Amino acid sequence: MTLKINTKYPSVTDLRLRAQKKIPKFAFEYLDGGCNEDVNLYRNTSELRDVQLKPNYLKNHSGASLKTSLFGIKYDAPFGIAPVGLQGLMWPNSPEILAKAAFKHNIPFILSTVTTTSIERACELTEGKAWFQLYHPTEDTLRDDIIKRAEAAHCPVLVILCDVPTFGFRPRDIRNGLAMPPKMSAKNILQILGKPHWALETLKHGQPSFETLKPYMPKGLDLRQLGKFMDQTFSGRLNEEKIKPIRDMWKGKLVLKGVASEHDTQEAIRLGLDGIIVSNHGGRQLDAGQSTIKPLKTIAEKYGDKIEVMMDSGLRSGPDVARSLASGAKFTFLGRSFMYGVSALGKKGGDHTISLLKTELQQVMEQLNCEKTEDFPNFLINQ
Repeated sequence: MTLKINTKYPSVTDLRLRAQKKIPKFAFEYLDGGCNEDVNLYRNTSELRDVQLKPNYLKNHSGASLKTSLFGIKYDAPFGIAPVGLQGLMWPNSPEILAKAAFKHNIPFILSTVTTTSIERACELTEGKAWFQLYHPTEDTLRDDIIKRAEAAHCPVLVILCDVPTFGFRPRDIRNGLAMPPKMSAKNILQILGKPHWALETLKHGQPSFETLKPYMPKGLDLRQLGKFMDQTFSGRLNEEKIKPIRDMWKGKLVLKGVASEHDTQEAIRLGLDGIIVSNHGGRQLDAGQSTIKPLKTIAEKYGDKIEVMMDSGLRSGPDVARSLASGAKFTFLGRSFMYGVSALGKKGGDHTISLLKTELQQVMEQLNCEKTEDFPNFLINQ
């Protein structure tokens, strides 16, 4: 096997440990943490890793291909880069680094409304292939303007988010005074001084800000005013009344992210959506909720022929992608893994992490004797 990766960091765990050393504590804790006591954060990965696969060693094998078709587009791997807020806070210019890497490797990159590059820039870097995730605005005029911008930038897929009716209770972020930009307490300043590479890159690229939202934000907001602006501008609670106008307006593929139940899957189908992402926001919203792998199996079995079923939350490796695909996901997305990569290795981090995941997944397919990604369910051990 030829490894096209930095061999000092041959796992996402290695990247996470390196990232922890490279970025300020408040930024790392924002990236790494869940909500409340982190129960569902750990449940996501631990229960996913309970999934077991069986190899067929004596079956004829003509090679394994990672290529996967989704919404009529053939991607080079069955995984993409999930939307992450405040990316430039964790590593300066990281959304652009990741968008470029996704384009190079022909996988989807999803831009969050509340990350630190604009719709237009992400689509420029990906030649109109970036997906866009919309936090639902309270005002219809703002909603329509953002959607028109995504359409003008040639985004092929619009993702709407249903799992943030309220912001998750995250003790670390509360202690750290995390906002955008972060509250500059003496403790946070000391953390920044201890990470000179991060500080220099931040100086080089400038203070991170919500680039997509800049046209709608009053100038000169202080931290308290910024928080009030965000609360007044966005409402994460979706329902049929809010989804229908988006479906009518958006002519591309429309995906509902944050699905965790059969009920919401049925509603997505009824309202004419093209896909769902089974997700619990990376364990950052409901600590008492299920892991994503639990509802995925039932949803994929019952509704996989009616709507494209995808998954994120809890995936950290190529074997995790394999477990998800075997459990019925058509496609997968990872968030933290890519942010660990870019925080650890800077501008090389996106390329490294994608190459690492591809290498791991290819090895799993060769080991199982699995030739196509859609064949993974044939190797699932029912438990």
